[in-house]
Amino acid sequence: MGSRGSFYMTYGLCVSSGLTCLIMVVFWNWRWRGGFAWDGTEAQFNWHPVLMIAGMLVLYGLAAVLFRVPWGWSHEKRTWKLLHAGLMLAALALAAVGLHAAFHVHSTLNIPSMFSLHSWVGMSAVVTFAWQWILGLLSFLLPCSAPLLGRYMKGLHVWTGQAVLMLTLAACISGINEQLSFALDGVGASAYSSLPAEAIFGNMLGILTVVFSTLVFGILSKANWRRPAANTNEEAAPILLREETRP
Repeated sequence: MGSRGSFYMTYGLCVSSGLTCLIMVVFWNWRWRGGFAWDGTEAQFNWHPVLMIAGMLVLYGLAAVLFRVPWGWSHEKRTWKLLHAGLMLAALALAAVGLHAAFHVHSTLNIPSMFSLHSWVGMSAVVTFAWQWILGLLSFLLPCSAPLLGRYMKGLHVWTGQAVLMLTLAACISGINEQLSFALDGVGASAYSSLPAEAIFGNMLGILTVVFSTLVFGILSKANWRRPAANTNEEAAPILLREETRP
């Protein structure tokens, strides 16, 4: 199997596992956690894991590997840069709504916030992501962005992006574990240690987030799956410049 065949097989597994993560987290909260609402109750909190996994893990991960898709290599890179930035902004918006859902429920029900390791790691991921997106906008998109700044920031942008995904994975695993521990805090058949159906399902979801993240990191690490280098000036030039002003 050629390099492109290997890529598309891996990419297909990546997309499939990401979508399965999303389906599983929706089903978990619908089947065992009381469904969804937006009324300040625990049903509103159920939007938190769904939106965080949808935005910070799945959409973020797929946007991160966007430039590796060979189908897009024959098209102008600035189009894919705009799509990449748009998908990342959508991921950040989903994360913001997911955070609001959690904090609003905590405030309404007088539940403490930001005390657990999950909350610290998760907030670190979102804040780092927000700063990364803003710096990416200033470095690569705006007409005032200097080409030298874009070339300097590219390596940092890639490194920070992978750090955000690692933080997100840690937040997902700790969050699933925390939610299962709270929900199944008891003795007898419903205890977490007795592995009821919900615990098995939640653990499987956690494993699948690891599988998805591993596939994303694997795609990003393969040198021969990178988009071929283009003209240096074209790579570094801000992409929101009008066509007649581009070098």
